[in-house]
Amino acid sequence: MVVPPARERILDTAFALFYARGIRAVGVDLIIAESGVAKATFYKHFPAKDELVLAYLDKVDGVWSGQLHAAAEAAGDEPADQLVGMFDALTTACRREGYRGCAFINAAAESVPGSPVHDRTVAHKDAVRAWVAELAEGAGATDPAGLARALTLLLDGGLSDGALAASPEAAARAKKTAQLVVSASLG
Repeated sequence: MVVPPARERILDTAFALFYARGIRAVGVDLIIAESGVAKATFYKHFPAKDELVLAYLDKVDGVWSGQLHAAAEAAGDEPADQLVGMFDALTTACRREGYRGCAFINAAAESVPGSPVHDRTVAHKDAVRAWVAELAEGAGATDPAGLARALTLLLDGGLSDGALAASPEAAARAKKTAQLVVSASLG
């Protein structure tokens, strides 16, 4: 068995613990113990907990954005189909064992507005919305920015309700609603 490098072990451990328990609830000592690294090694890679949290959010961003893009692309070549197809990522996420909602919404709720962690959550949501606006423009939406805002609100609501209701129905309903919103928004 190949043991991953220390930084990767720390980040993988933080990824699991932060998502399952929350950022504030997980201390550095627990991450050190669970990752099997020395305290000096931890601080060599992450001099402050916020730096680890930002690395965690970067990793979550890569995973979630990748899932959104893959679901959109799987829906076909037409941007309108991709706008609805991206909701299949929501269906997959909400059915995952241990699903606890959107890591970015969770992190935003635990962080102070204006802090680097909060700013990173906002940057993620802005990037997703910008990508959706590009798809909306490609689909011929009369108001691409408005459609992007509506769909990302629906996506975030689905992520939240999927955690609260613990039912796959939330994602299915969000996708059906997205289809209606997209259809109504095209010129």
